[in-house]
Amino acid sequence: MQVPQTAPRSCALSVVIPVYNEEAGLDALVERVTAAARAIFNERYEFILVNDGSKDASWAKICQHAERDPRIVAINLARNHGHQLALTAGLHHVRGELVFVLDADLQDPPELLGPMLARLREGHDVVYGQRVKRHGETAFKRGTAALFYRMLGKLVDTHIPPDAGDFRLMTRRVVEQLNAMPERYRFIRGLVSFIGFSQVPFPYERDARLAGETNYPLRKMVALAIDAVTSFSVVPLRFASHLGMLFGLAGLVSLAGIVWVWMQGGTVQGWASLAALILIMGSVQLLVLGVFGEYLGRMYMEGKHRPLFIIAEVRRHPAAANAENTGAERDQNGEAIRVAG
Repeated sequence: MQVPQTAPRSCALSVVIPVYNEEAGLDALVERVTAAARAIFNERYEFILVNDGSKDASWAKICQHAERDPRIVAINLARNHGHQLALTAGLHHVRGELVFVLDADLQDPPELLGPMLARLREGHDVVYGQRVKRHGETAFKRGTAALFYRMLGKLVDTHIPPDAGDFRLMTRRVVEQLNAMPERYRFIRGLVSFIGFSQVPFPYERDARLAGETNYPLRKMVALAIDAVTSFSVVPLRFASHLGMLFGLAGLVSLAGIVWVWMQGGTVQGWASLAALILIMGSVQLLVLGVFGEYLGRMYMEGKHRPLFIIAEVRRHPAAANAENTGAERDQNGEAIRVAG
């Protein structure tokens, strides 16, 4: 594919993709996303690749593409921050009026940009991909994902669409609102739903991973689920109160039974059952303390006000850097802007 050697003077679309250990599929990713963006926006787009502390040669490959194409912005995080914060770092660097978000494994087809744009132009601010099929995934992962979305819908007050990931096309005003949210434990698809505006689903079939292995094992899926619940729901805290009332009622019923037996002149038997009840009560108390501790720990970390992400390096094609510097010089001269307009 012929790559243009001039930097875009205006940017209509920003494509944001977090990258973690995706060396094997990066060439195909850049080729397919570039083809999809150029077919619609000609040269008025940018392609932001955020390296999230990859352990393979992903960063080197990203830099190679940035050196060849002035539309590619290469961002290298100082360490692995996780998918949601890597995506956040990319969203803080967008310049386009529209923002297209997808993963680097090409499970979300970039060729759907055109149909999603047509849906957006009907007057919406967010078009989110909603998976109707998930190719190349195990029955366990499909089942746990379905269970997660259904349980999340019951727990949270904000409507978070089921079977929808971060694959979406958004207007600039949605992204600006998203970037203004400072929380560290981010569940971006939930934050976008919280923002509001007009949001519509785009049903699609999710492809199998192009190359490599999944970067979301069970441990990370559980961590993301905890972030989602604690960020948008206080139901677990209410559950602790309900559990306390339930066991309190059970205790009163047991006490009434013991008094009744004593009044009849009998002796209450069952040391083994008493020990079991004590163990159950102790476990429930520790469980409740754990729920409170999870919320308290997150409040403690949020209170530190540390940066959400740390960027080690940003690389651009020399033509893009020169265009950006020239634009900064023009921005300082308001009269020149008005005459040019």
